[in-house]
Amino acid sequence: MARKIVEGKIVTNAEAQEILGKIKEEELGEFQRRTLDYARKFSKISPDKAEKLVEDLSSKLQLDRNDAIQIVNSLPKSIEELRAVLTVKGRFVSTDQLNGILEIMKRYV
Repeated sequence: MARKIVEGKIVTNAEAQEILGKIKEEELGEFQRRTLDYARKFSKISPDKAEKLVEDLSSKLQLDRNDAIQIVNSLPKSIEELRAVLTVKGRFVSTDQLNGILEIMKRYV
């Protein structure tokens, strides 16, 4: 059955797992099956919590949604791990902001 793209949106691993999990596996293409397998292996929190955490990080700390999604997908436990996730883009994030991110994350994990 041909599917039509209705909306393009970057989502967390947990949300991708939920979306793809609603489709019968025999209807998934190779790429979707591999994506679902990856999401099952590496999702660390529920889709609802993941979405709320992305929203909190984006709104309360003015993080870019893509950065928030990367944080939620990896759920770093320390400032050093968090800094590694965020400095990939080559920008500086203050220690205060990093601590704020970790504090918000503690509510969800």
